[in-house]
Amino acid sequence: MKHILLIEDDVILRENTAELLELSGYNVDTAPNGKIGVEKAKEVLPDIIVCDIMMPELDGYGVLQAISKNQATKYIPFIFLSAKTERQDVRKGMDLGADDYITKPFGEDELTSAIESRIAKAAILKEERERSANIETHNEDEIKTLNALKNYFDDNGNTFTYPKNTVIYREQDHANYIYLINKGTVKCHQIDEQGKELVTTIYKEDDLFGYTTFTDNKPHKETATSIHDVELTGISAKQFNDILNDNPKIAIELIQLLSDNISNMKNQLLEMAYSSVSKKTANTILKFAEKINRKPEDPIKISRSDLASVAGIATETLIRTLTSFKREGIIKIEGRNIKILDIEELKRIG
Repeated sequence: MKHILLIEDDVILRENTAELLELSGYNVDTAPNGKIGVEKAKEVLPDIIVCDIMMPELDGYGVLQAISKNQATKYIPFIFLSAKTERQDVRKGMDLGADDYITKPFGEDELTSAIESRIAKAAILKEERERSANIETHNEDEIKTLNALKNYFDDNGNTFTYPKNTVIYREQDHANYIYLINKGTVKCHQIDEQGKELVTTIYKEDDLFGYTTFTDNKPHKETATSIHDVELTGISAKQFNDILNDNPKIAIELIQLLSDNISNMKNQLLEMAYSSVSKKTANTILKFAEKINRKPEDPIKISRSDLASVAGIATETLIRTLTSFKREGIIKIEGRNIKILDIEELKRIG
């Protein structure tokens, strides 16, 4: 059950709003003024804070500033609930970092929709922060450089040995592994129409190979054979793919050092490391659907700006992409609501 902190000095409004939220399935704590509200927020660490502006002791602006300066509460989504409707008041609240601004009087659906949207957004952003933190921690020790990537092979890979003149993989075999050569030499070659062997690349000790088809697990386009006895360390193509997705700088360095076709490989890795606008939009819609909806067919009540901020693209770009999805029959747009019509196509894009 999601936990809401309601900070409101009007006793009747506070009690009525708290009851409304509890009937909607939330656990609600209340505070009668801003000073008590700040202390309560630090104590209970709610999932979201709904706060009035004009209050004794400490107004809503002061509450938001105090919450934002505390490490434990700085990421809690914050909604202003106020009778102040002047544009400058709204702008001031949003400039301070509020997630939403709801004016009194308000409807039940308006309030609960805003709360669900902001909680979902906060959950998605939290996952992204944790993922980034984990990647950063992992990278500090293992994969900041190409040498560190090779150390990762040594520490986590499987060992393979092949005698001289042995085929390691053949043309049209699926690229299941990416290899690091510990000892020996490997040649990659193709057979032309006249049956003549054309050697495309020679790999020596400490070289990586087998990476030319890792992006989509297509069959190898050449055969790899040991020239001398070789010892290899291999990690799965999926592991390698995940590493490059999480470390685009390493991906670019690998392309520059190891690819015979730099331009083609660079485009492949950049596409993998930095998702397209359509891919980002599709993934973000799916994330919000997962966080908000009790049923997949339920519409998502979410602002375009929230979708854009989580996707990391401009709102105008997002709107154009949504229009394209609508035209293709993937989604339906009704005001603030987005309903997924073809979830499988959305997953394919994402």
